[in-house]
Amino acid sequence: MSASILERTARPRRSRTRSRSVNARPALALSTLKPHQYDLRPACASLVCPDCKSWVPITGLQTKKPKLVPHDTGRAGKDAAVRCRGSNRLITVDVTARKWEERLTDGNSETVHRRRTTVRRKPKVAVAPAVSQIAAQKQKPADDEPGDGRPLWLLRKEQWAATEASVRDADTRRAQLPDGDAPLGAPPVPLKTLHPERRAS
Repeated sequence: MSASILERTARPRRSRTRSRSVNARPALALSTLKPHQYDLRPACASLVCPDCKSWVPITGLQTKKPKLVPHDTGRAGKDAAVRCRGSNRLITVDVTARKWEERLTDGNSETVHRRRTTVRRKPKVAVAPAVSQIAAQKQKPADDEPGDGRPLWLLRKEQWAATEASVRDADTRRAQLPDGDAPLGAPPVPLKTLHPERRAS
């Protein structure tokens, strides 16, 4: 198999490089980045490249011209070897390591003490039944009523016929008050229907 058929893949990024080439783009100031987007510790000085959004080492952090190391946009050994536009870009270190640690600590403390907002969901309201559904429910017999297919009005009529005699007997006995049980000081209840006359205008 010829070597021309093999595709070049992105190379592992070295932590330091001796390249003298400098990117023509303006220098990237660390103050324009968020504290969690760069690391100023000497052992692992690096930042998130604004072009490819990946962590890239910074070479010459203690010198006058620190810059990003040459790097590819893809993953090492997997993606195609495409050189990132941010390679060899100069870095302006305008933030001290102490100030960076303070900003990073303050941001972490705010995130830790931030409470999660409780979501209160509205209770689901049952959909009101339609008028036809209400009428159909009224026509259905109750659980203690015989459901033999007869209409409700016929069942009610038969129930009334079975209790009509006892109800009328109770009404008759209720109307027969003994002497002395009438309310004291109350006017007599009229037994005839009153028909007031209209005044002539």
